[in-house]
Amino acid sequence: MARDHILVPRPRAMEWLDRWRDKEPVKVITGLRRCGKSSVLELFRDHLSAEGVAANNMLSINFESLDEPYPTEARALYEYVVGHLSAGMNYVFLDEVQHVKDFERVIDGLALRDDVDLYVTGSNADILSGELATLITGRYVELQMHPFSFSEYRAALKDMEDDVLFERYLTYGGMPYIANLRDDQSISDYLGGVFNTIVMGDVTRRHPRMNMQAFQRTASFLADNIGNITSLSRISTGLKGVGEPVSVGAVGEYTAALIENLLLHKAPRFDIKGREHLDTLEKYYLEDLGFRFWLLGKQQGDIGHRIENVVYVELLRRFTHVSVGKVGRAEVDFVAMKDGIPTYIQVTQSVLSEEVREREYAPLRAIADNHPKLVLTLDRIGNGDYNGIQQLNLIDWLLS
Repeated sequence: MARDHILVPRPRAMEWLDRWRDKEPVKVITGLRRCGKSSVLELFRDHLSAEGVAANNMLSINFESLDEPYPTEARALYEYVVGHLSAGMNYVFLDEVQHVKDFERVIDGLALRDDVDLYVTGSNADILSGELATLITGRYVELQMHPFSFSEYRAALKDMEDDVLFERYLTYGGMPYIANLRDDQSISDYLGGVFNTIVMGDVTRRHPRMNMQAFQRTASFLADNIGNITSLSRISTGLKGVGEPVSVGAVGEYTAALIENLLLHKAPRFDIKGREHLDTLEKYYLEDLGFRFWLLGKQQGDIGHRIENVVYVELLRRFTHVSVGKVGRAEVDFVAMKDGIPTYIQVTQSVLSEEVREREYAPLRAIADNHPKLVLTLDRIGNGDYNGIQQLNLIDWLLS
């Protein structure tokens, strides 16, 4: 059947899938609804076909599709899959598997078969918690998918200059379908549909007694305060200050639900000198800035915190762990860890002002090691190496 849409390349995800192909672990892909998990699997099936894998050795089931009434009970689904296997290796794709009752047992059963290479996706953070993690401990690998990176966004929208495109990315975010839309109202309607699908489909199902009006007020407050060091009590106080009283306990519940459904990230604080994580005063970032546009409107200002949000999610793509840094009394925007090696990152709109330059560089100079140190700005002049600190243009870094 002819495809009615164009798939944008997702090179990092494809490299990961190809690296784990035909290896024993179950491949688990997690990510926000509509961030592109199904499309990546479609791209990967195209790749398999191009390498000679027969169509009858690939079985793909999307449990949010109404095209076919797939079984949603564990035993029936297992028997359905086994009944469709062919001779040789079979590549089985179970998309949004959390809709299947006792899905953990299906995955465990298929993972034990030598003739199945299994790929599953899910749209909430705890798909790998509880029974599934117990059943397949040590037998799965996870890819955390995100909306389009700026590089992927540029591949989808080739008709704009990079600076114009980046301004659009800062406003509307990188949800893949947004690349097809051009007017504010259509973009807002689409993002509202995604947000409400998550809220109504996942949050209310798991938390039926939650006050949804207070939940959305909390989401709006967090969206307006991305990148600010805060705590649950400060969020509660802030909501009370704008006439929206929400208790600390309720704020904790709403924030946990946003994180659980991958709309929000909590970045812990890391004491660089003490080499330990701190339990208080974390920062929060949105998985996609488009939801800030939907919750708050277009005239948001605050470019500094928005570019910080973009960098945070990009670091999640490139590194294993990302924290907010503390060195003495000074703050380092991010400490990104990979293979046990930290990279220290400062993010600011510009360092052309001497005062701002000193403020951003001083914390990095105070770190007494020789690991990479970056200052990312929107400046097009003055970039280079300054005594071991690399100053880079943010857009160039995102595209690197």
